[in-house]
Amino acid sequence: MAIRATPIVVGVGETKNRSQKVSDAIEPLVLILQSIHEALKDTSLSDSERGKLQAEIDSISVVAPWTWNYYDLPGLIGRKLGAEPSYKTISEHNGASPARLFDEAARRISFGECKVAVVTGGEAMASLMACAAAGKMPPPGWEEADEEAEGIAGSSTFRKAHRNTHGIGLPIQVYPLYENAFRAHRNQTIRENNRESAKLYAEFAKVAEKHPMAWNYGQPAADEAIIGTVSKKNRVICFPYPLLMNAFNNVNVAGSCILTSAEYAKELGIPESQWIYPLGGAGTIDSAHFWERPNYFASPAISKSLDAGLRVSGLTKDDIGLFDFYSALEIDLPVDFGRCFPIVPKLACQHLGFSPSKPEKPITLLGGLTSFGGAGNNYSMHALAAMVRELRKGNAENGLVLANGGVVTYQHVVCLSTKPRKTPYPDENPLLNGVPDESPVIEEQPEGEAVVETYTVDFSRDGKAKRGFIVGKLCKNGHRFLANEEDKATLLQLASDEREPIGRKGWVKSAGIGKGRNLFRFDAAEKL
Repeated sequence: MAIRATPIVVGVGETKNRSQKVSDAIEPLVLILQSIHEALKDTSLSDSERGKLQAEIDSISVVAPWTWNYYDLPGLIGRKLGAEPSYKTISEHNGASPARLFDEAARRISFGECKVAVVTGGEAMASLMACAAAGKMPPPGWEEADEEAEGIAGSSTFRKAHRNTHGIGLPIQVYPLYENAFRAHRNQTIRENNRESAKLYAEFAKVAEKHPMAWNYGQPAADEAIIGTVSKKNRVICFPYPLLMNAFNNVNVAGSCILTSAEYAKELGIPESQWIYPLGGAGTIDSAHFWERPNYFASPAISKSLDAGLRVSGLTKDDIGLFDFYSALEIDLPVDFGRCFPIVPKLACQHLGFSPSKPEKPITLLGGLTSFGGAGNNYSMHALAAMVRELRKGNAENGLVLANGGVVTYQHVVCLSTKPRKTPYPDENPLLNGVPDESPVIEEQPEGEAVVETYTVDFSRDGKAKRGFIVGKLCKNGHRFLANEEDKATLLQLASDEREPIGRKGWVKSAGIGKGRNLFRFDAAEKL
C-alpha cells in the first residue's frame, strides 16, 4: 500500500482594492494573483525557496467569479504564475465552493495526485459597477470576457426563479421563508425574532470592524437598534429582513490558500509554525427546488454536513474552538437576484445546540457579508484564511468552517487543526451520494381550505408591501402548494408584525395549469 501524504496549509493570502474609481479598477484576475503572492509570502520562505514552491504549483482550483467570465481562468492564472498545473478546475456558482475545493485539494495532496495546490477566488464588483456607471464597459485593460461562459445570471438558481409561475425562487425570497418558519417553529413572536437577528448581526458587525480585510474595516459598527429598526435608510427588502440584514456586495477582494504535503514543506524549510492541518470535510445538498424541501425550519444538508464533517475529522462539536458559519449573500444584478441572511448561522447553531443570540463559542471570524462584504461565491475562502491565522495564533486547537450556497441548497464543512490526523485524510466526501430528504406531495392545482406553512412579502422601495408569497398545505390531504395573495387584506396581514400568519387557515384556488397563479386568502370570517 502506498504511503499517503499529510496535507497541510502553508500559506493564506488576501487582497482588497478599496477604491471605487474607474482609474483604479483592478480586475478579479489581478486581485487573485495578488492574493496568491500574499499566500506565497505567508509561507515565510526566502525568495528563492518561494520561487521553487511557486514553480511546483500543479493544481489550481478557482471559485467562479460573479464579476467577469474568463477564458480558462485556472489556466490563465497558471500562465501568469509560470506554473503548469496538471489539474485545473473552476467551480459552479455557489457559496459552498471554497470549502469543497479546499477539501478536494487536501485529498489530492494526500493521494499524491498533486504536489502544491492553490485554491483561490476573487471579485471586483465595486469596480465593475463603477465602470458601468461611467459608461466604461468593458473596463479598460481587463482581459477579454468569455461571452459564452455561464455567468451568475445564467446559473440554475436564477433560471429556476424566473420560470416559476408565482414569481418566487430567488434567494432574496427563499431565505425569508426559512426565517419565518424557524421563528414560528420556536414560538417566537415576529418582534422577538427581529431583535434576535439584529443582535446577531450587531455582534457580527463588531468583528468586521476590527478585521483588516473587511470592507467596513475601521468604520463604527452598526448597533442592534440601527440594524433592527426599519427606516428610510433601512427599508424592508423581503419580510422580515430590512436592508441591514442583507449583504453589501459591491466589493473588490480576493483570497487564496496554498496547500502542500508536510513532507515537501519540510524539504523546502517551511517552518512548522506556519502549518495548519486540514482534518476532513463533508458536503451535500438539499433539493434544488425549494418547494420540495421537507420543511422550512431546518436544513438537512446543513445538519448532515456538520455531523459528517466532524465525524470524518475525528472530532465532536465540543472539540471545536472556533466556528465560521456562512451568514449572508447578495447578488446585485439588473433584477434583485439574491441575498442570504441571518438564518444560516441560526440553523447551524440550532443543530449544534447553541443559542443564536448568545453562542457559547465564536461563530464568525469575518463579521458576515453585511459588514465584511459579500465576496461573491468566495466569502468562505476568506473564512478559511482567517481560520488558519487564528489557529496559528493559538486561539484554538480546532476550527470549523461551514460554507453555504444556493437557496439553503449547497453546504460544505471543513475542519482544520494545529495537530495532524492519526490516519490518512478521508478518501472521499462521505455525503457524496447523499439523497435529499422526502418532501410533501406538491399540488399544482390546489383548491379548498389550507394552512400557511411559511411565507414572505416583497416590499417596494417606498416601503409598501408589493406581493405575497405563500407556501401552504391543503387541510384535506396535507399536499403542499405555492400561491400569491388573492387580495389586499391578505397581503397586509402577511406584511404585519402584529400576528403570526404561519399556522393560520384560509382558502386557496387555482386558475388551472398554464392559466395563471394559485391565489390564497385568509378566511374572511376569521376575527382578527
